[in-house]
Amino acid sequence: MHWIILFFAGLFEVVWAIGLKYTYGFTRLVPSVITIAGMIVSFWLLSTAMKVLPLGTAYAIWTGIGAVGTFIAGVIFFHESLSAMRVLSVGLIVAGLIGLKLATP
Repeated sequence: MHWIILFFAGLFEVVWAIGLKYTYGFTRLVPSVITIAGMIVSFWLLSTAMKVLPLGTAYAIWTGIGAVGTFIAGVIFFHESLSAMRVLSVGLIVAGLIGLKLATP
């Protein structure tokens, strides 16, 4: 169950990372509220998952989900580059996340 909570914590990290793009330095109210709410939910879910999961593993997977999810969102919503080197780099992050999951009892 804690792995699922951690996964959703990572998804909410993607929400607030995308939200930051729309806040324009926290000068827009609605995107700022959504971003801050995403941060609160993400951190709360991460702290809940960390009650059982190891600190280093949980934090690395949380940031990894956020990084990969934000990369995908950037490609889809902001038409960012999908070069072979970027895809390979994200693939390495995913491989590292899988390795951490498999290595955690």
